[in-house]
Amino acid sequence: MRPSAWHRSPTALLLAAVALPPVGVVLLWLYSGARTSTKVLRSVLIGAWTVTALVLFFGLRFEMDGSGVRPLFKFDRPDAHYANVERSRALQKVQPVAEVRPVVDAPPVREAPPAEAPAKVAAERPAPPPTRTARPPATTTAYWTDFRGPKRDGRYDETPVQTDWPTGGLKPLWRQPIGGGYASFVVANGRAFTIEQRRQQEVVAAYDVATGRELWTHGWDAAFHESLGGDGPRACPTWHDGRVYALGAAGELRCLDAETGNRIWSRNILTDNGAQNLQWGMSGAPLIADDKVIVLPGGPAGKSVVAYNHRTGEPVWKSLEDKQAYTSPMLATLAGKRQLLVVTARRVLGLEIEDGSILWEYPWTTEYDINVAQPIVIGDNRVFLSAGYGHGSAVVELGPAEKGFQVRTVWANNRMKNKFSSSVLHEGYIYGLDEAILACISAETGELKWKGGRYGYGQVLLASGHLIITAENGDVALVKATPEGHQEIARFPAISGKTWNVPALSGGYLLVRNAEEMACFRVGVK
Repeated sequence: MRPSAWHRSPTALLLAAVALPPVGVVLLWLYSGARTSTKVLRSVLIGAWTVTALVLFFGLRFEMDGSGVRPLFKFDRPDAHYANVERSRALQKVQPVAEVRPVVDAPPVREAPPAEAPAKVAAERPAPPPTRTARPPATTTAYWTDFRGPKRDGRYDETPVQTDWPTGGLKPLWRQPIGGGYASFVVANGRAFTIEQRRQQEVVAAYDVATGRELWTHGWDAAFHESLGGDGPRACPTWHDGRVYALGAAGELRCLDAETGNRIWSRNILTDNGAQNLQWGMSGAPLIADDKVIVLPGGPAGKSVVAYNHRTGEPVWKSLEDKQAYTSPMLATLAGKRQLLVVTARRVLGLEIEDGSILWEYPWTTEYDINVAQPIVIGDNRVFLSAGYGHGSAVVELGPAEKGFQVRTVWANNRMKNKFSSSVLHEGYIYGLDEAILACISAETGELKWKGGRYGYGQVLLASGHLIITAENGDVALVKATPEGHQEIARFPAISGKTWNVPALSGGYLLVRNAEEMACFRVGVK
């Protein structure tokens, strides 16, 4: 074949298109024997093959960022990631704690050869206890035992925190890989509990807060997949009276012994109540209310909100027919009445704790039925509500009525659109992410005081008059909670990757995680 015509060979063109698609496109357009329309079509086919090859052979994946508009591309090898987690935990079992802790400031391991560890986590066999060289727990108190703190309001009042972070940020006590998912941590007696995706199992894991050492795991076969948001369990576990209550993305609810990880009882709240799963999975953290554990399966025929006996797992009552959303139930005292506060896909309700009957309701409809943000109780009888997708926020007020309560709107506007995160209240002002930008509004009037600071679709906590923010890109920032303006004190990279998980604060320790990494920082005043 003449050198000037070698690219005319269909075989050469095909081989180039398969092995080196960019070269194949160049050869295609150098070939003069085809129409332009044919070249365009074949270029599209080569491009499709390129994407397919990158997905199949190199692990290319894309998810959406919090805006739902900008795709996030990454080369993801789940087996390699799970192998890293397994190798990390295996090393912990054979090394003293003093040898585990030097991971401080070390970058996470991204690739690893396939591990010999089994693909499944033993369903009901706790990991060996830490070696005798392990230090005692960081704390013997149970404070951050619920999603977003003891009142589920994102406030940390246990101990003062440092508010003079160095410009370069805080140094981690430890950092290590973790299984997938969007769950947060709860902390009690020096242990942090979360739920993760590990291969084809959802796994509840207990870690020593001070060292990051895995103490036990408990897993079951389940794997929730969602192509736009990401895979894995969503709901934060709950700790209560020595037990951990964990809900998987597909509805598996398990009550575990917090010391050993052994199963005490289990139910599947979806199959139990004839409910279909939500598009983005079960996300509401179980709530302990007196002798009950409250969950939100969203079943029909009066099975949307369900109470089980928290000791035995037996059903106590079932209520409503609402399609559920992605918020977690809360306990609140409003207008002198202790009650359950529930946000469904279409409304906000106050329910009787004893039987789930309706005390009051307020319409709260968001596009696509996506309510995610937690309500905030303001004073004795007001509730702040917020939602994204162009909805906005409102404050409603409860007053006495002949039967139950009457509800009125105090104010409503589009100033604070909490999409995946929840706001916090401090001295009469509400601070939160209006879509992707931090903002401050008056709780009394809804007036916007300021807006500034881009943190993506991250999360916000309040501590010692300051906001501790985990940005969507894994940064952690400290911002003064003041209506005078946006005052960022420090910001630093804490973990890598898309971070939608809510951080946790307990005993002066800040715990952050996403679907790839977890890390711990000392923020308490020494």
